[in-house]
Amino acid sequence: MTQTPFTAPSGHSYVDGPPRQVPGFASLHRMVALLLAETTPPDGRVLVVGAGGGLELKALAAFRPGWTFDGVDPSASMLRIAEETLGSELARVKLHEGTIDAAPDGPFDGAVSLLTFHFIGRDERLPTLKKIRQRLRPGAPFVLAHISFPQGEPERSAWIARHVAFGATEGADAAALESARQAIGTRLTILAPDEEEAMLREAGFRDVSLFYAGLSFRGWVAYAA
Repeated sequence: MTQTPFTAPSGHSYVDGPPRQVPGFASLHRMVALLLAETTPPDGRVLVVGAGGGLELKALAAFRPGWTFDGVDPSASMLRIAEETLGSELARVKLHEGTIDAAPDGPFDGAVSLLTFHFIGRDERLPTLKKIRQRLRPGAPFVLAHISFPQGEPERSAWIARHVAFGATEGADAAALESARQAIGTRLTILAPDEEEAMLREAGFRDVSLFYAGLSFRGWVAYAA
């Protein structure tokens, strides 16, 4: 899982960040595991895109002891944190440094990408989705969640302000909050929910369904056509 905007670029503060910044963080992991388990066999192979830090890998490994995982992330330092986070579960996980191109060809029985896609540029979003689809068995589930909200004004500015307010640390001053608002508005690739769903379908996924909405975050489950 790549860091969210309020998380330090590296270090163990990452492990403390997402649970505070993402509404219902632990429940999100459980929902993802349940959705995967509906169609992923007990000995299934799961691809995790944006695996740095290892929090979702650890949650999924605990949920199904028979699953094995391949995780990809472009940050070597975040992958090292993932190794520490996983502990004894690391034996069931292979970590790969890089983007989706570094992932094995599969075929995988399921795939997950949490809190990652808003860091992927618009031009790379559809190609990345297609490459995930190419690595999945037909009918395999893909579960993803990240920042997504309407992009017209004044809605866009209102959602950015809500995102910052929810994730802000206690006592943060006005200058820090404004800096965070500017960063989110200019450094992330945020799409409207309807555009997200249309892109999933264009990439070769069917039965796209919204399963999670927490302030600025949305989550979908879709299936490889």
